[in-house]
Amino acid sequence: MTDFVDFPDLGLLDVAAKIDTGAFTSALHCKNVRLVRAHGKTKLSFWLIDNSGEKPRQFFADEFSQRMIRNSFGVAEKRYVIKTRIVLFGRKIRAEFTLADRERLKNPVLLGRRLLRNRFIVDVSQKNLSYTAKQASTSPLIVY
Repeated sequence: MTDFVDFPDLGLLDVAAKIDTGAFTSALHCKNVRLVRAHGKTKLSFWLIDNSGEKPRQFFADEFSQRMIRNSFGVAEKRYVIKTRIVLFGRKIRAEFTLADRERLKNPVLLGRRLLRNRFIVDVSQKNLSYTAKQASTSPLIVY
């Protein structure tokens, strides 16, 4: 199942997302993830790539963690994790996203069970439901 989601804190709109109930953690496509020192503080630097054709943009996170995540091949790897807001069905949800290189994958965002649990029911026969609802709410009302 797929949809298009917004990340208001990152300035990303209509990003293609795969809804994967088999994955526990959600993931966000990025490159060059590394720690940097700025003004005596350690920050996480990463470059986000969206699907709009825009140039990659660099972001910094003050709050982050690192944990072991099993990738789609079952191999454990250490990934950085950030918290950011995502918009689904008009709801802003603060959620954790691992930062991963998803360049070889079709969708730059993966939404896992942890984000979906107790919030949504997944119907695998449907797609782009949140995006369709967003479009319907922003389209002008035409009265005859």
